[in-house]
Amino acid sequence: MEERRILLIQGHPDPAGRHFGHALADAYADGAGTAGHEVRRCEVALLDFPLLRSQADYEQGSTPPALAPVQQDILWAQHLVWFFPLWMGGMPALLKGFIEQVARPGFAIGEGDNPMGNKRLAGRSARLVVTMGMPAAVYRYYFRAHSLKALERNILGMTGIAPIHETLIGQVEGPDPKVRAGWLEKLRALGRQAG
Repeated sequence: MEERRILLIQGHPDPAGRHFGHALADAYADGAGTAGHEVRRCEVALLDFPLLRSQADYEQGSTPPALAPVQQDILWAQHLVWFFPLWMGGMPALLKGFIEQVARPGFAIGEGDNPMGNKRLAGRSARLVVTMGMPAAVYRYYFRAHSLKALERNILGMTGIAPIHETLIGQVEGPDPKVRAGWLEKLRALGRQAG
């Protein structure tokens, strides 16, 4: 298998860490490392950046200093793996603010009259690993995974990232330890495959 460059983006907003999503990211990194893939990590909760408050700031403002290295890591990566919990039906606000700051015109998409005509992150793939309290099937089929589809289509897809795969992990608050161990092994296997 060809070695790949992988960026893990931990989107849980708790800077104390050690949630199940952190263990999943560790398992993925472990699997990727044992298979010879290069892995870098970004912990969104540990970065200091303001939220965008105007269209002018988004279009003409500069990237916050703490996020410039993240942009370089995204350009370096061939595969991006996003880890985050589902909060109130979507990604945590801090992760959304992070994406708004990082995916600026001129970096992730083109500038000018047709920004969507220039998808600057093409050639990269992604996996979204989303944990949630509800059963994953309820989120996928009853709620139609609306927030996840918006992230895939309206943000990542617009920048040219494809293909995008999903790993939805439900009922994380109290599963049997064997279930958790099974998920960790699945993430380890995905890491080995760089998938």
